[in-house]
Amino acid sequence: MTILYTHSDCSDHVETPGHPERVARLQVVQRALAGLTLDRRDAPLAADAEVLRCHPQAYLDRLRAAIPAMGHAMLDGDTYLSPGSLTAALRAVGGVCAAVDAVLAGQARNAFVACRPPGHHAETARAMGFCLFGTVAIAAKRALDHHGLQRVAVLDFDVHHGNGTQDLLWDEARALFVSSHQMPLYPGSGATNERGPHDQIINLPLRAGSNGDAMRDAWKPALDRVAAYQPQLILISAGFDAHADDPLAQLDWQVEDFRWLTAAICDLADSTCDGRVVSALEGGYDLPALAASCAAHVEELQRRG
Repeated sequence: MTILYTHSDCSDHVETPGHPERVARLQVVQRALAGLTLDRRDAPLAADAEVLRCHPQAYLDRLRAAIPAMGHAMLDGDTYLSPGSLTAALRAVGGVCAAVDAVLAGQARNAFVACRPPGHHAETARAMGFCLFGTVAIAAKRALDHHGLQRVAVLDFDVHHGNGTQDLLWDEARALFVSSHQMPLYPGSGATNERGPHDQIINLPLRAGSNGDAMRDAWKPALDRVAAYQPQLILISAGFDAHADDPLAQLDWQVEDFRWLTAAICDLADSTCDGRVVSALEGGYDLPALAASCAAHVEELQRRG
C-alpha cells in the first residue's frame, strides 16, 4: 500500500501570525488522509550529509546559527524561523529520503510525504518562498548517488515555479525537471527558454485564469517527453495552490484536475519504472481546497499502491 511519512515535529515550525504557510495546513492534510488505509510511518530526521547533497556546509551552519531561542527570525520577506524550524525541515528532508529508500527497496510502489516547511524554492545557499531546504532535489540526489539510479524525473505542479529545484538540479544531467506554474507570478522564473545545460528542464508557464483544460494541454506533451526519457523513479513536488480558491495565485484548477494529473503521472510510472513514485507536499493555502485536493492526490496514489 502507499506509505505516508509525516511527523508531529513539522508542526513546531511556527510562522508569524497571519502567514499563509501555517501549522493548520499540515493539520488539515492529516485529517483529510485519516480515513485512508496507508502504511503510516514517522519521518526520520535527516543527517547533515543528506542536506549537503544539495546545500553547502556554510549555508547549513548559517541556518543553525539563525534559529531563535524564542519568537521568530526573518530570513527574507516571506521566510521565517522559529525555535522548531530546523528540526521540522530536517524531518521533511528525512521523510522524502526515507520514502525514496522504501520505494526503491520494493516496500511499496509509491509514497507521500506530508511534512512542512515546503522545499521547492530553496536555492543552493538561499532560503526563500517559505522554504529552507530543497527537499525533493535532495531526494533526487539520494536516488542517483546513493542508490545508483541513472535517470530520475522530478515533476512539480505547484502554482509557483520550482526555482530552487531548478537551481539545485541545473547541472544534473541525470535528472529531468518539469514544472507547471502560473506566470507571471512569484518568484518570476520559469520561462520556456530556461532549459538547463543538458536540455533537461521543461518549464510549462500558464496564464492567470487558465483552467484544467489548459493544464492538460501543457502536461500531455510534457509527459510524453518524460516517457521517452524512461525515468527509473518519479518524484513529485505536490503543491495544491493552483486550485481556484487559493489566495496566493489565480489559476482555476479544481480537485478533479489534481486527480487527473496524479493518475496521468501514475500511468507514466507504471509504464516506465514499475510504478515507483514519491510525492512530497509543497504549497496550498486555502485550507478546504488543500485538504480536498491532497486527499484526491493520495487516493489516486493509494489506488496504484
